[in-house]
Amino acid sequence: MPDRARWIRHDRHRPIDVGRRLRAGAWKGMLAGAGGVAAMTLGEKIEQRLTGRPDSYMPAHTLERLLGMSRRRDSERRTLNLGMHFGQAILLGAWRGLMAEGGLRGPRASAMFTVIRLANDQTLENVTGQGAPPWTWPRDELVVDVLHKGVYAFTTGLIADALASDPPAWIEARGRRPLAGR
Repeated sequence: MPDRARWIRHDRHRPIDVGRRLRAGAWKGMLAGAGGVAAMTLGEKIEQRLTGRPDSYMPAHTLERLLGMSRRRDSERRTLNLGMHFGQAILLGAWRGLMAEGGLRGPRASAMFTVIRLANDQTLENVTGQGAPPWTWPRDELVVDVLHKGVYAFTTGLIADALASDPPAWIEARGRRPLAGR
């Protein structure tokens, strides 16, 4: 069993259980990621009805490559597609939860998280040979992808920020309250 004492940071005014903050942030973030992916999926379905854009099976293609699975027809990939779509978003939400626990909150933090979400997708898709760099995409496809990932990131951020412990870890470590307007 690991020694939990190494997760306790001994600051001048009192010890801080860093491990507890990390665990709490990750779990709260995963819950927030579930809310974020639900909002993103709803937005995608509305957009698809308006534009006629078909479902993307990129999540399934990427997961197949990551797991070394044989290729299947898209009609046989629905479960795999949904598993990657929801699973990746929920797991990545842990990152946003950690950001919120650390005091990186609000719209600026959610904008940062949008970039993290996009980078995560692009890294996995491109390292598996399934995707192409976004600057090579048609502009309309790029706008749609960034919009949907932004909905995910900002919804995840709203939920993570609401669930985060107060005060943020960086303020707790200094033993003071945040300044007004920050």
